[in-house]
Amino acid sequence: MQKQYDIAILGGGPGGYVAAIRAAQLGFKTVVIDKDNLGGICLNWGCIPTKSLLKNAELFDQIKNHSEDFGIKTTGLDYDFKKIIKRSRDIADRISKNVEMLIKKNKVDRIRGFGKLISQNKIEVYDEKKKLIETVNAEKIILATGARPRSIPSITVDKKNIITSSEAMTLENSLKDLVVIGAGAIGVEFAYFYSTLGTKVTIIEMLKHVLPIEDEEISVALEKSFKKRGIEILTNATVEKADVNGNKVNVTLNVNGEKKIISAEKVLNSIGVIGNVEGIGLEELGVQVEKNQIKVNKETYETNIPGIFAIGDVIGPPWLAHVASAEGIHCVERIKGIANPPINYDNIPGCTYCQPQVASVGLTEAKAKEKGYEIKVGKFPFMASGKAFAIGEREGFVKIIFDAKYGEILGGHIIGSEATEMIAEIALARSLEATAESIIKTVHAHPTLSESIMEAAANAYGEAIHI
Repeated sequence: MQKQYDIAILGGGPGGYVAAIRAAQLGFKTVVIDKDNLGGICLNWGCIPTKSLLKNAELFDQIKNHSEDFGIKTTGLDYDFKKIIKRSRDIADRISKNVEMLIKKNKVDRIRGFGKLISQNKIEVYDEKKKLIETVNAEKIILATGARPRSIPSITVDKKNIITSSEAMTLENSLKDLVVIGAGAIGVEFAYFYSTLGTKVTIIEMLKHVLPIEDEEISVALEKSFKKRGIEILTNATVEKADVNGNKVNVTLNVNGEKKIISAEKVLNSIGVIGNVEGIGLEELGVQVEKNQIKVNKETYETNIPGIFAIGDVIGPPWLAHVASAEGIHCVERIKGIANPPINYDNIPGCTYCQPQVASVGLTEAKAKEKGYEIKVGKFPFMASGKAFAIGEREGFVKIIFDAKYGEILGGHIIGSEATEMIAEIALARSLEATAESIIKTVHAHPTLSESIMEAAANAYGEAIHI
């Protein structure tokens, strides 16, 4: 049986399902096709369940190491690893069901199966046994097939000894030791989670610092914090091979020109992601793909084939759920004829949810200088924040970079408790083309952590009160 739609969306992650709902709101007859639960990697195996795990770790760490500071006495403190994992999975399942309800509420059709482009306006849908179950015709098609963990040719991910983030969040038991390859957001989040529960963690990163895309001061501060936790960090290190030997994995690496072998119960491969472009009919149809990324016009998200669009991780970085959602909304609004300005990719907040949290938006100090700006830099440590003292979260600081000539906010960087919640203020200020004066003269509530943003801005101009 063939069905006719205005828009068919292949992939039900944070790009696909959001695009589907917005399309329905705009009056399009819409269908979303996905072989798995709606929500994609983010909701089912990434953003949401990992934040659940990280909250468990944070809570356990607070009680274990800081309860006495709050006058709370504990005895016999322990954790149930299976319950920690179950809570995470239950939350993911619940929210995925909520997304299914939203799809139904907005009268979007849902087909469960693997979709493949057959022509400019046709998708065939197959079940898990590769049997054709549906043919969908649509005036417009949006590809939102997401991405999967990138692999290293010399290291075979067997999902038992050498694992990805999906296996790391569903293990039967906690680990005695763990090697994490790659110190991006995923790597450092799992390093924090397992180390807090008592695992001996070693992080391997080929670049100079962990979180290498962040401002260097932020990365250095996180490294110091992690080392205090007992996490071993090996930077400027490249992995040559990983061999499974019984119940251990031996990792051979080169650290600053020296060979080193380390062993652990598991190795977590977290070196990034790669777009899901295989097997969906791109090559047969002539859709342009480069380096496993579908090429699109970033104003409309249309591919080189008229009527076929692509959004989210499958079109390349930044590989972030909120970017995919924004692209999905923008794409269907452009299809409707709403002439919104393009997404500003220079003002996308990035967040890492370990403790201390890390969040940033805009340029790092090094990038600002590289671009030729004369800059003013303002910093405010949480050690000087009354609210941070009151809640026992004094680690970290706010750093804001301004254009010295006009006061333009070039970048904002935060490391500390609730950094991921606070970064939105700086992102909003940048989107409104606010200046340092705008932040300084906006009255912030006291006591709050967010007033540290005001103090950092004031510090850049010699006006800070509390440092």
